[in-house]
Amino acid sequence: MALEWVVLGYAAAAEAVMVLLLTIPGLGPLRKGLVAVIRNLLKPFLSIVPFCLFLFMDIYWKYETRPTCDTAESCTPTEHLRHQKSIMKSQRNMLLIVTALVFYWLLFSVTQLVVKIDQLNSRVEKLKNN
Repeated sequence: MALEWVVLGYAAAAEAVMVLLLTIPGLGPLRKGLVAVIRNLLKPFLSIVPFCLFLFMDIYWKYETRPTCDTAESCTPTEHLRHQKSIMKSQRNMLLIVTALVFYWLLFSVTQLVVKIDQLNSRVEKLKNN
């Protein structure tokens, strides 16, 4: 299961880098090529959404089927520690899922805004020339 989390982490990092590159001011000449590359990558990166849904369902299933360790009498200190570690891992993984989804949404939104701004700038230039 660790491989899925590594892949999701790398995908979220790649999305974060792309959002950062799109929003850095002063990259005028590179922006058009960058926007073209990112627009072509948006569809493959859409597979993050069902992947995150699958991982969320996995976390939910593990949460529902885990042995309970509510009171000190019902489990040993080792079992209690394992239970606490399991909860911490689930919380960390849920944070990673949310981060990946938010970065995809940001990447999609920022890309659409940059494309719309470029279209509006070209219209303004066309109107100025006329």
